[in-house]
Amino acid sequence: MNNLKKIKRILIVDDEDAVRNLLLEILTSFGHEVEIAQNGYEALSKLVLDIDLVMLDVEMPGMDGYEVAQQIRRRPKFKDLPIIFCTGMSSRKDRLRAVEAGGNDFIAKPLEITEIGVRTTSLLNAKEANDQVKRYQAELEEKVAERTVDLRYALEKMIEAQRLLKDASLDTIQCLVAAIEFKDTNTAGHIKRISQLSSLLARKMKLSPNEVELIQNASPMHDIGKIGTPENILLKPGELSIDETKLMRQHTIFGSKILTQSNSEVLKIGKVIALTHHEKWDGSGYPNGIRGEDIPMSGRICAVADVFDALTNVRPYK
Repeated sequence: MNNLKKIKRILIVDDEDAVRNLLLEILTSFGHEVEIAQNGYEALSKLVLDIDLVMLDVEMPGMDGYEVAQQIRRRPKFKDLPIIFCTGMSSRKDRLRAVEAGGNDFIAKPLEITEIGVRTTSLLNAKEANDQVKRYQAELEEKVAERTVDLRYALEKMIEAQRLLKDASLDTIQCLVAAIEFKDTNTAGHIKRISQLSSLLARKMKLSPNEVELIQNASPMHDIGKIGTPENILLKPGELSIDETKLMRQHTIFGSKILTQSNSEVLKIGKVIALTHHEKWDGSGYPNGIRGEDIPMSGRICAVADVFDALTNVRPYK
């Protein structure tokens, strides 16, 4: 409320000197500033003077009060400007027409000081409250806009953090994969082929782009558990013994345990693939002998890719 004007400016529009002078005297006695217009055209030109209320005669030459009110209301800036019609015509029809033209109140001539005081004070108080609401709304919109900028910045930082986390996860995968290839030199190129075959199968199965990307990035970790497999078994030429086969098969469990602690979505899928990529549809696979659709989709895809690659490339223990 402190930001609002203490003194209100009222525009008197009347073609009669006596009426203008009377209103001027009454309104200035209430402490208001007063602007005078003798006709509608002059009234419209004075709206730029930061008018708080218009007291408008109806019968004027050139442009009557109804048309003046309509012209005022057509201007968005003044759609809430209080307008009081002051006229000797006080029939119900006249009052309705005044309201339709955009008037807020109606004072019948001859003018009476108390009525003028009550009507003008009421409308000025209403305008003051309305202006206060508009100002609060503008301040709120400004704060919301500032908050939106802050949120947008925070979102951008979060997206960047997610990108960095994803990059870090992929870097981790590359390091783990490199460790496997370094230990098992017989699998050169195998891991890359599995990634390519798995992503191809995922696309052919109409998985979402995000799912395809996850499987492409996670499938290279299918044999991560071989880090815990003795080299004499990994590199043994020819067929493995029963005990060696049992130990080799433990790489699925080792791989799952290695990837258990990560919250990365890629590494979580990698854990599933590491554990289930040797399961078979008929339940004869390992380590848990699960069958059919109980085998996770990512594990099934990688299993097909792994078998295909094993059939088309040489491995010492296959």
